[in-house]
Amino acid sequence: MRVSEALEKDKPTLSFEFFPPKTADQEEKLFAVISTLKKFNPDFVSVTYGAMGNTREKSFFWVKEIKDRFKLDPVAHLTCVAATKRNIEEQIDELTKMGVLNILALRGDVPQEEKDFVPPENGFHYARDLVAFIKRHKPKICLGVAGCPEGHPAAPSLELDTQYLKEKIDAGADYVITQLFFDNRYYFDFLDRSHKAGIRVPIIPGIMLITSLNQMRKMTEICGATIPPKLLERLEKYGDDKKSIAKLGVEHAIAQCEELLEAEVPGLHFFVMNKSGPIAEVLTSFRQQRFQESE
Repeated sequence: MRVSEALEKDKPTLSFEFFPPKTADQEEKLFAVISTLKKFNPDFVSVTYGAMGNTREKSFFWVKEIKDRFKLDPVAHLTCVAATKRNIEEQIDELTKMGVLNILALRGDVPQEEKDFVPPENGFHYARDLVAFIKRHKPKICLGVAGCPEGHPAAPSLELDTQYLKEKIDAGADYVITQLFFDNRYYFDFLDRSHKAGIRVPIIPGIMLITSLNQMRKMTEICGATIPPKLLERLEKYGDDKKSIAKLGVEHAIAQCEELLEAEVPGLHFFVMNKSGPIAEVLTSFRQQRFQESE
């Protein structure tokens, strides 16, 4: 099923995002994680892809496993910052042969250690170019793009960031999945800016659970998200008490998701970080039984 079709249903979609494991032990763990979360009947699951294309083989392997072994609808991430048009054409052909109907089209950020990186001459400057290219070559592919509630760290302003998002939609994107945020106010403000700019496609909020203070700080530095002061204060009081931090993370996510669902968001997209426990706690704690766990 295409994500656009799932979004047409009369209930919010549920989706998860995984990253390709690096070791045999991590692979075994991810199989278990997917098996656990599959019980919540996700509408689709996505698999990340390194900005430099260095996880292509593993990413595509897991896309195929999710589709064939777990019988779930996969969304393949595809970045273009280090790819030529020929590279991308080969990859979308490969995904099409697998029967993949959904791609999340991303520019991808060059790793900081790649100081001498030079983009391919026959490549893509922006995600909008990747979206347009895929739409021309594979018009039946359902395309998602990323949005940043607090603005992309490289964007000169929120207004220009919204304009860039509109360009991706105009190029053919069918929906948006947001970057993580911990204060719903940023998501609702993002919706207002997007609607005023003429963006009418569904905008799915992306949710990340806090399981580690250091990890959260690292992620927010990368994507430019804000940690609410009161939440940060409570987390810092726990110090190295991981159990208490994880408990607070679940409580915060439940409150976030409940408010978002009450506002009738099109769906919830969880950045799983290849851990099923915290997500399962959140999904089984909703006051309204939006997502039922199957036997």
